[in-house]
Amino acid sequence: MRKKIVAGNWKMNKNFSDGLTLASEVVNIVNDELNDDVIVIMCSPFIHLAQVAKNAQESDKVFVGAQNMSEHTAGAYTGDISAEMIKSVGAEYVILGHSERREYHNETNDQLAKRVDLALEMGLTPIFCCGESLEIRESGKEVSYVCNQLTESLFHLTEDEIQKVVIAYEPIWAIGTGKTASSQQAQDMHKSMRDFLAGQFGQEVADEVSILYGGSAKPDNAKELFAQPDVDGGLIGGASLKARDFVEIAKSF
Repeated sequence: MRKKIVAGNWKMNKNFSDGLTLASEVVNIVNDELNDDVIVIMCSPFIHLAQVAKNAQESDKVFVGAQNMSEHTAGAYTGDISAEMIKSVGAEYVILGHSERREYHNETNDQLAKRVDLALEMGLTPIFCCGESLEIRESGKEVSYVCNQLTESLFHLTEDEIQKVVIAYEPIWAIGTGKTASSQQAQDMHKSMRDFLAGQFGQEVADEVSILYGGSAKPDNAKELFAQPDVDGGLIGGASLKARDFVEIAKSF
């Protein structure tokens, strides 16, 4: 059975105090209300990670992830954070290749392949993001574009390694725009991605990889999205900044 996952990406939001309040609220509500076998992940800014990881220890369903990491192990890379640093504070996941990082910081598939390797070496679970812009979708090339991202960043992995990766599909045209891909559009892309993984790693392996939907999921549409056979959860942006909304999404399974 694939893991059911709801990961919250706080992005560049919440000062230290407010972030810890949010984390505590999430942990408390999860402990009180979440009965399903769902993994809940809070991906906070780096300043929160250590303390949020301590909070997460109070629940066996809540985990912590970073929003990015370097492809270097250590050294003169001012402002960067290494996989070892992330692991050392108790985080277990790391988002790699988010569309905002690709767009604003020109992150490449080759860089991300190196980061995936380092994360796995350190025992972190990469949440690897991929997705297409509105222009690419309207051109009808969205599947080939996304599959190329998978090829260049993940297809060097072994069968064992790829099963340790979580993939998040981001329809970039549905992030922060108020637009949401229909549940069928999400299912179609997730199915195409899983079929593509099966061509490289075999169907049995592909069926073990969790693929999350990362496009403006909310409490009122999550249930329909998560009911799709190839949608294994969500990478949640804005709704993860409100503890009640975030946990309601996790309860949508």
